[in-house]
Amino acid sequence: MKKNERHQRILLELKARPTVRISELAEEFGVTTETVRRDVDEMSRKGLVDRMYGGAAVNPLGSEPTFDVREGTFRQERTRIAKHALSLVKFDEVLMVDAGSTTTAFAAQLAASVPDNVPNKLTIITNSISVARALGASKSIRTVLCPGDYTSHDASVSGPATLAFLRQFNANTAIIGSGGVTIEGVTDVSPGGCWVKRTMMERADRLVLLADRRKFGNSQAEVVCSLDQIDDLVTDEEPSQDFLDSFYTANVKVSIASGSAV
Repeated sequence: MKKNERHQRILLELKARPTVRISELAEEFGVTTETVRRDVDEMSRKGLVDRMYGGAAVNPLGSEPTFDVREGTFRQERTRIAKHALSLVKFDEVLMVDAGSTTTAFAAQLAASVPDNVPNKLTIITNSISVARALGASKSIRTVLCPGDYTSHDASVSGPATLAFLRQFNANTAIIGSGGVTIEGVTDVSPGGCWVKRTMMERADRLVLLADRRKFGNSQAEVVCSLDQIDDLVTDEEPSQDFLDSFYTANVKVSIASGSAV
């Protein structure tokens, strides 16, 4: 049995029961316990399962892989989304950009695209250390980093100081990511991060959601907003017809980022 087949079987087992034992999986798959242990370790690093002593457990609602893990996966898809999202902003706007691997990819593409001789600097207000670092590559971008309580999990700040700071600004566009998108709306893991997203939405004239295809049908614990609060959605693959119908009803403009990510 190949590794990807074992990973799929482990996920299927965890759908049927909350925990599985490595010894039981090894016997079922006809491989050594060390092989299954490596499988579980790899799946745990990707955020697919929770590692436990002697086995694996369901990755619970409200948990999420670290920023480093997310940044290392779906890299090409995020780059395509980020490049396409550039067409939705102007180089003299004020943007609010929240924390996330896809929004960081957007920041990197933006920094590489803004000409050095623009008459007015593009202003980006962000709560993300990673976004701010990516924007630092451009001399034509004014980066405003929010204060707040630092979270190492996604290299961002949140909390009362962050929200109060954001409310001092008006923005043309808020660009956010998400942990999941259902026909009911946008969801995410962190309560603090969700409040940052909501506040950015309040202060901006337009909301752009960046979400790759893995996010559709995935529901996290915190609800950020309903679909009808989104103006534009950029993704890497056309969603199912049910989602397309819901987006149409909610008046969301859906853009599919195609082509090379190079």
